[in-house]
Amino acid sequence: MITPVLLTGGSGTRLWPLSRKSYPKQFVPLMGAETLFQASALRLAGPDYAPPLVLTNSDFRFIVTEQLAGIGLDPGAILIEPEGRNTGPAVLAAALWLQRADPEGLMLVAPSDHVIPDAAAFRECVELGCAAALAGKLVTFGIAPTHAETGYGYLELAEAPENGAPAVIDLLRFVEKPDAARAAEMAASGRHLWNAGIFLVSVSAIIAAFRRHAPELCDPVERALAGARPDLGFLRLDPGAWAGVESISVDYAVMEQAENLAVVPFAGGWSDLGGWDAVLRESGPDADGVVTSGPALAIDCAETLLRSEDNGLELVGLGLRNIIAVAMPDAVLVADASRAQDVKRVVAELKARKARQAEEFPIDHRPWGWFESLVIGERFQVKRIHVHPGAALSLQSHHHRAEHWIVVSGTAEVTIGDEVRLVTENQSVYIPIGARHRMVNPGKVPMVLIEVQTGAYLGEDDIIRYEDVYARGQGAKG
Repeated sequence: MITPVLLTGGSGTRLWPLSRKSYPKQFVPLMGAETLFQASALRLAGPDYAPPLVLTNSDFRFIVTEQLAGIGLDPGAILIEPEGRNTGPAVLAAALWLQRADPEGLMLVAPSDHVIPDAAAFRECVELGCAAALAGKLVTFGIAPTHAETGYGYLELAEAPENGAPAVIDLLRFVEKPDAARAAEMAASGRHLWNAGIFLVSVSAIIAAFRRHAPELCDPVERALAGARPDLGFLRLDPGAWAGVESISVDYAVMEQAENLAVVPFAGGWSDLGGWDAVLRESGPDADGVVTSGPALAIDCAETLLRSEDNGLELVGLGLRNIIAVAMPDAVLVADASRAQDVKRVVAELKARKARQAEEFPIDHRPWGWFESLVIGERFQVKRIHVHPGAALSLQSHHHRAEHWIVVSGTAEVTIGDEVRLVTENQSVYIPIGARHRMVNPGKVPMVLIEVQTGAYLGEDDIIRYEDVYARGQGAKG
């Protein structure tokens, strides 16, 4: 049995404005109806796989469970990292957790934001690597290059794969991201593969590798796990111990120093969707190299991506060449396709200007559902709020704002002070400043309402929680 270990910590800034810190690319349906995270979980599901172990942060914990439930998968453990420490400590924490139940079991470490269209072919490669992993090898999966890519690291093989057939081959070394000339040379050599950052290892072998090559990580990660506390269905690693963990990738910490390395070449399609140019390439452009998504129209365009994420915003390109245009309700990106890797610079510039669009997604996801701001003005804000069936907001109050709720779909059970009443479609209710209140969807269909806030301060951190079925603390999200 193989336990998938899904890493969900990436921020995906090169896919701004669709991917942002508050809601990164792995949770977005970039390449179809499923999100990248859901596709990754389904790819590693089946009779040979245990429920996935997920490492995430506090803000994403309910998104993870909601998206897994949406595809009919129950998770194994969900470990909450108090703060990001890169992939090295995350992999070690997962291995130490799995060691408790099956120290000789196999774990497959995978980012949750990659695209692998042929899941069956990838699982065959995993099966091929199992014997080597059980024998103590640290097995990685290398992607046969389709072009000279400078944005990936490479794997140098001891020998070229025979006729491109899947096999387990000794790995000589990792190669850092090359310049264009070196990338072209390696892509043509037959002995170099792209490093996909996916590893198949036995629990005991990877822990032994950390103890040998990165012993400074072991004690604080072990203490973070020993001091972890359950929180509903999650396990929160101890923040004090975790704060002392070095931030380092598993490649630097272990893989680039280990001698017991092997690689399984994978010639199927793969992409880490590291930029909008990759999305254009992987989305199946038409004969002119054009991809449109949402309410978008391309006229006399070539090698161009037009994507609108707002049903009320029609995006039209006329006579464009090598252009990426992505429209969101609150931000629009227009870029030369050759500058796709520089989009992270856009995010940095927006952060310097303190623009909320740099990191905040226009839809704010919560464990009970989501909301979006429709209009923000001086001393008022209008939101659309969507509450899942059976879900409940916390019992709360606000110091600086009053709220008017108008139900437009479904039924809300509203508590204001000691009064509880049902509010149905086309009915409204008023919550004065300071009043304790709560909203519950008692029905079996989503409940949607419009909220009008008025007051001197409308920030999400103006909230005091008294009771919460999701066990959140204080603060904007808890």
